[in-house]
Amino acid sequence: MEHQAGRYTGALGFEKSPLEHAMYKRGDGKERLLVGVYVDNLLITGADEREVARFKKQMLDLFKMSDLGLLSYYLGIEVCQRGDSITLCQEAYARKILEKCGMEECNATSAPMEARHKLSKHSETDPVDSTEYRSIARSLKYLVNTRSDLSYSVGIVSRFMENPTTEHFAAVKMILRYIKGILNYGCVYSKKKEEKTQLVGYSDSDMAGDVDDRKSTSGMAFFLGGNIVSWMSQKQKVVALSSCEAEYIASATAACQGVWLERLLADLLNREPEKFELKIDNKSTISLCKNPVFHDRSKHIDTRFHYIRGCVEESKLDVDYISTDEQLADILTKSLGRVKFQETRKKIGVDVIK
Repeated sequence: MEHQAGRYTGALGFEKSPLEHAMYKRGDGKERLLVGVYVDNLLITGADEREVARFKKQMLDLFKMSDLGLLSYYLGIEVCQRGDSITLCQEAYARKILEKCGMEECNATSAPMEARHKLSKHSETDPVDSTEYRSIARSLKYLVNTRSDLSYSVGIVSRFMENPTTEHFAAVKMILRYIKGILNYGCVYSKKKEEKTQLVGYSDSDMAGDVDDRKSTSGMAFFLGGNIVSWMSQKQKVVALSSCEAEYIASATAACQGVWLERLLADLLNREPEKFELKIDNKSTISLCKNPVFHDRSKHIDTRFHYIRGCVEESKLDVDYISTDEQLADILTKSLGRVKFQETRKKIGVDVIK
């Protein structure tokens, strides 16, 4: 269907988005129509119901296809649309993971990882079946699509898929026990009158968190209208020599993602890209982003991480200070205590699906 859909885009007046190749667009204003394509599945959205109905009729004339109505299930993601909110959940998929691991009746925990818990590749505990370990870790990775609260812990256990031990497997089991306690949690998207529709990002980093190679972990989260739309927790490629440098590397990665998101949003809404905001909790990093002078402290930093300086100079983004207590990306860079973890989880929009 994807190949055939692309073949008929010209005839139907559609244009492929240059920033997201699975997205097609047609029309302007209220008649704007967006179509997402994945193999033989189409997601259709638009402000004008008549335009949506017209497109469906056009597709029915060209293909043998079924209209499943309002989106409720897509690629393992359960979607619930109400008048004031949309929720995304993977409860059924999470249950399958627990059944596969024989942990349907396990005791639940309140957090996916103990606070300040560190794992090492040089664990002295007994090895476990690497095939089973990799299978579970990969299944958990797909669950992160609607569960940003799992990004850090799943990212950590995924670092040991080559030679896992019982210590690493115990960490995986704790994640599964956490999932057991909150199966019906997911992303909640709602209209918030007090929130602006500007894209707002949060960037954070720990310092030398990996005990084996002393590399740091970058975390970023982007919100639109107060709702989370993109998140990532990833180990940095280089060793940072200071907390300022670790935060600077994380902010450069976040800037790349933010620029792409803003350009994609502008393309889908048929407008010019706007400046977005990036919140950082390290004042030295903010100074390094804003000051065009090549500081002595930054001479050794790879040139690709200075990309954020150009973005600031070109007014593509504003970097602003935010206190550590209000840094929402903190949950993506380290294992937090139970109370802090649950508070941040709610703030980033992961909540019970009613």
